[in-house]
Amino acid sequence: MIPNVLAERYASPALKDIWSPEGRILLERELWLAVARAQKDLGLDIPDEALEAYEAVKNQINLESIDARERITRHDVKARIEEFNDLAGHEQLHKGMTSRDLTENVEQLQVYRSLLLMRDKTVAALARLAKLATETGDLVITGRTHNVAAQSTTFGKRLAMFGEELIDALGRFEHLIASYCVRGLKGAVGTQLDQLSLFDGDSAKVAQLEKSLASHLGIPDVWENVGQVYPRSLDFAVVSSLVELGSGPSSFAKTLRLMAGHETASEGFAPGQTGSSAMPHKMNSRSCERINGFHAILKGHLAMASSLAGDQWNEGDVSCSVVRRVMLPDAFFASDGLFETLLTVLDQMDTYPAVIEKENLHYLPFLLTTTIMMAAVKAGVGRETAHHVIKEHALATVADLRGGSLTKNDLLERLAADDRLPLDLPALESLLDANKTNTGNAPAQIESFVKTVAEVVAKHPDAASYTPGDIL
Repeated sequence: MIPNVLAERYASPALKDIWSPEGRILLERELWLAVARAQKDLGLDIPDEALEAYEAVKNQINLESIDARERITRHDVKARIEEFNDLAGHEQLHKGMTSRDLTENVEQLQVYRSLLLMRDKTVAALARLAKLATETGDLVITGRTHNVAAQSTTFGKRLAMFGEELIDALGRFEHLIASYCVRGLKGAVGTQLDQLSLFDGDSAKVAQLEKSLASHLGIPDVWENVGQVYPRSLDFAVVSSLVELGSGPSSFAKTLRLMAGHETASEGFAPGQTGSSAMPHKMNSRSCERINGFHAILKGHLAMASSLAGDQWNEGDVSCSVVRRVMLPDAFFASDGLFETLLTVLDQMDTYPAVIEKENLHYLPFLLTTTIMMAAVKAGVGRETAHHVIKEHALATVADLRGGSLTKNDLLERLAADDRLPLDLPALESLLDANKTNTGNAPAQIESFVKTVAEVVAKHPDAASYTPGDIL
């Protein structure tokens, strides 16, 4: 069998277990047994010894044997029914069920359990972001817009910025989990005709059977009016939520890559790690690059999901099958790899205060141009005049620094010598000293972020301590 690269190389064992061929067959067999037991409790003649026989062999999963059967039947579910029946020596399964009564519910169970897993890893990432934001809340850095120096901020505030996006995405993610509906036992076209026939038209028993199935699956609710398949817009919502969940982490990873280029921070570099086979000095941000790559994969799967939403023929067809067999597991494998890598980065990353301070000193006069402009306005200069004068000298200073004729940023001296601004050098230097560590409302914003994360963690206390695996 050709390996799935996303699963084999990047995904955690827990997620691989959910989506493995063996794991899926076991879920199918457990669902068959849950339905059969519920049918027996509701009056169908299903012998106890048959259920015991199925239970005894449910873990005997031979993929080669099932594959051989499918090559004859040309029907995957029929092959798996025959295999399980032959192992148990009975034919008491799948009564009143269609293939989609089995596969839709099992696939939704795989999705639902994967959603819970991703929720917990998101909580773990938020807990780490909050801790790092607190630890670096006073580390003043050069904030950038358009990747150009803009104003002072702190590293903790930067982390809180991306973390809050993740909190926002988690809120909608949790709503998806809480409102997720399973298809249930609806039969060939959604009317439950075959189950009603088994129970002599007793709709109350059919409703109880479906309730028992939902209880077995542990999924919050059941679709009432579906056909052969549940709406593929639900799959779109799932993959879309994974894209959204990965957006904040992806932006963080890209920013950390940029910071590494300026040598102000890094994702960490393990003992024995090699950055380049050709250039021994390289310490590439390969994990952050991987996070961005996973997010690109997720957006590709979102395009696949969008092609299925709104494309249902009548009560259902199977044109979506081949797409979903790739899209659903691989979207979760990519999301899982993204968060496994993110957690590793958050546990190992470094900041370099000495380099950060050097960068701050180089840019600080530029970072305070809005503060200087406000001081000039207060002194009676027109706002646009002040803007023009400061811009003129700032651009000239930048040109001289880049041209090599300056070794020190002398913007303040140039502004003090211009009669159009009523601010002398002592006044400007006083502004500089007073605002070296002025990062506006960043401390309070970080505090608010940390408080919100604490509330999230309180709802899922066991999730916060999750430790990622040893990723390649």
